[in-house]
Parts: sequence; structure tokens; C-alpha cells
Amino acid sequence: MHKIIAKSLLFLMALGISCSEIPENDDPVIGIWAQLQAPKEASAKHMDREEWIFNDAYLGRYHVYQGNEIMVSTDFQWKSESGVYTISYPGLAKGADRVTIKESAGTTLLIDLQGQVLAYRE
Repeated sequence: MHKIIAKSLLFLMALGISCSEIPENDDPVIGIWAQLQAPKEASAKHMDREEWIFNDAYLGRYHVYQGNEIMVSTDFQWKSESGVYTISYPGLAKGADRVTIKESAGTTLLIDLQGQVLAYRE
């Protein structure tokens, strides 16, 4: 009888733990951010574009486009400490970006620590 009660209690505890709610990450950086750049060659007819897609699991996708062609497509990791976001690109020969979020003329921007615009919110 004690074994049945013990197993029932274990089952109920496991059920309760598995039904616990995962905290929602509603960080303001979550979403799509992009940067457009004029082509380096004067004869080029396309814009270069970088795109960051931040998700709520502290991961994301990074793309670099030349015209409609994807040149780079990789995952990135991000974290936030005191309003400064660090974006790291494992497996890419690209250093980590450290940025903050700023509002400017009705547009939300990612600004690096030197004051340069990394991307704008789409």
C-alpha cells in the first residue's frame, strides 16, 4: 500500500513540475533588425543588407544579402547586461557586437558603444 501511495505522489510531483510555466522573454530587442548599405562598386545596381532576427531563447539568425542573394547565413547568440546587448557569432570570423537600443526620430536603432548605427528595427 505504501508503494502505491509513494508512486502516486511521485507521479503527481512529476506532473506538477512538467506543467510549470516557462517565463516569457519580452526583451525589446526581440524581432527583426536590418542595415542597408550602398553598394561598394559604382556600377552595382543592388543594395547590400545585413539582417538580425532575435528570438526569445537568446539566439537568432544573421544574414548578409547582396541584392537578392544571401552571402552569409548563420546563427548568433545574444545576451543583455544593464541595457548593453552582446551579439556573438560562433563559427564566423566576426567579432562580437556590443550595442544599446535608442529611439531617434520615431525609429528604434541598435547603436554600438562608439555611437555608430548597427541596425534599425523593421
